[in-house]
Amino acid sequence: MKLNQTLMLAAFVAGGLLTGIPLQAQDASNQPAATAPAMRRPPFSAEAMSQRLELTDDQKPKVKPILEDLQKKNSELAKDKGLTPADRRAKMKENRDAASAQLKEILTPEQYAKWEKMGPGSRRPQPAAPGAPAAPAADDKAKN
Repeated sequence: MKLNQTLMLAAFVAGGLLTGIPLQAQDASNQPAATAPAMRRPPFSAEAMSQRLELTDDQKPKVKPILEDLQKKNSELAKDKGLTPADRRAKMKENRDAASAQLKEILTPEQYAKWEKMGPGSRRPQPAAPGAPAAPAADDKAKN
């Protein structure tokens, strides 16, 4: 009987030690120093866009609510777990197109061209749909 109690006590102690090790490894004080941040797009802000578009003082109050509304709508879409990625992209494109129509009336042609270059397609190429023909290389487009 005494042997069973000793073995049980030893098993509990060993179990406590083994489960305590992983918990200690997750302690915040034991965390390694942060490495380089993940590659992410910088946060969208109306102020940053105003600088990139080189807006005049007259344009800023007109453009800011449009950009803030676009940001709000797109952040709500990003949080919506019920949408498929394709649906989310389509709705974000609709939001951007609506904002573009409003901005076209306010921006100069040069500023609007910058806005168009800042579009989602300019950041990274979108993957082609399965079975879709490959897009021609930039050199092929220049030759034609």
